[in-house]
Parts: sequence; structure tokens; C-alpha cells
Amino acid sequence: VQLVESGGGSVGAGGSLRHSCSVSGSTYSSYCMGWFRQAPGKEREGVAAIGADGRTSYTDSVKGRFTISKGNARNPLYLQMDSLKPEDTAMYYCAAGRAYAGSCQFPAQRFYAYWGQGTQVTVS
Repeated sequence: VQLVESGGGSVGAGGSLRHSCSVSGSTYSSYCMGWFRQAPGKEREGVAAIGADGRTSYTDSVKGRFTISKGNARNPLYLQMDSLKPEDTAMYYCAAGRAYAGSCQFPAQRFYAYWGQGTQVTVS
């Protein structure tokens, strides 16, 4: 499974960006898919995840501002980021993995076996 993110960039506080994640190499429809981010000097953290059944999970700091959704076969995952804040500045990663015990286990990263290379978001 290969994941490639796109949609990063620089934006002023209060602005919006939309990430997409393309997937190749496997049947992803049954996978959990998520977005994670790593800010300079900090550990990587979970942002949002969506299961095969469409259930979503978000970290508290982005609830009400970010929306994770599924797309088409070519780009099956999106992250709409609104009302961006400087603290959202980070490298954003798309990830995929199989559910465990009926759950995507978000934000536990060890359950996500496949990762993209990341796309940078800078909010000033």
C-alpha cells in the first residue's frame, strides 16, 4: 500500500486548507484511515481517523474545525482544515491500517501500518 499526500501549504491564521491522500497497491476500502501530524520538536499525534463504516474520531484540539471524509477511488481520503491556527503548523501524514477489535484504535499509531511521506502546513 502506497499513500501520497497533497494539499499542504502556507496560510494565514483563520484560513483553510484541504488535504487529500491517494492510495495505490491494495484494496483500502476496509481499512481505517487517518491523519496524523508532527510539529517541530514534538511527537507525532493523531488528528482524525475514519473507519470503513464511516465513523470518525478527532483529537480535541481540532474538533469543530477539521473534517475527515472519504473520497473517490483515486483519492479516498480528505482532511478539510478550517479556522487554522498557528499551532496547527506541522507535517501532516496520511496513514492506513486494519481495524483491531472492531475499532480504528485512534489515536494509537501502532495500528496504522502504512504511511505517506507527509505534507507541510504552515499557519502564520
